[in-house]
Amino acid sequence: MTKASTIALVSLAIYISSSSFKFAYATGAAAPEAAESNKFKVAGHVYCDTCRVEFETKISKPISGAVVKLECRNRTDGALTFQSPEITTTQSGDYSIDVEGDYEDSDCDVALVRSSWPDCSDLTEEWRKARVVLTSLDGVSGNIRFANSLGFKKKEALPECKKVLTELGYYELQKELGNEAVP
Repeated sequence: MTKASTIALVSLAIYISSSSFKFAYATGAAAPEAAESNKFKVAGHVYCDTCRVEFETKISKPISGAVVKLECRNRTDGALTFQSPEITTTQSGDYSIDVEGDYEDSDCDVALVRSSWPDCSDLTEEWRKARVVLTSLDGVSGNIRFANSLGFKKKEALPECKKVLTELGYYELQKELGNEAVP
């Protein structure tokens, strides 16, 4: 065969393969495990922000018994498309939420509901939720989705926060640590 004929034959084979794939994708005639792709497990962690800095440090503590929930809302009209029951964290502050369905057109967020620790129950700003993507059409393989850690803030920062945050390179802490802030 000539070089041009070989290239044409290979191009035709690629075109036919990709057309078959597009048809299978559009009609849902995919592999048997595709039926399982609409079952997700959202995993995450809740902690006590002992330094009131809104991120975990080495002296943050996991909160057992904290309550979270997952909500998905349609991006177009804001309608609720999924809501989990309230989920309680384990002894290590972890939680797991089972979700069935594909929520490609929704924004899904895990939100804090309440803390089990009275001295560590200040919520972070309202926009501080953990966004998770719950669709099998995003190129992510597997059915586990990890949410960013969420934290409640302690009423008062612990004295050892000064040292911990200095080690991390945070110097402008006058508001949170008062005169204890490192210059």
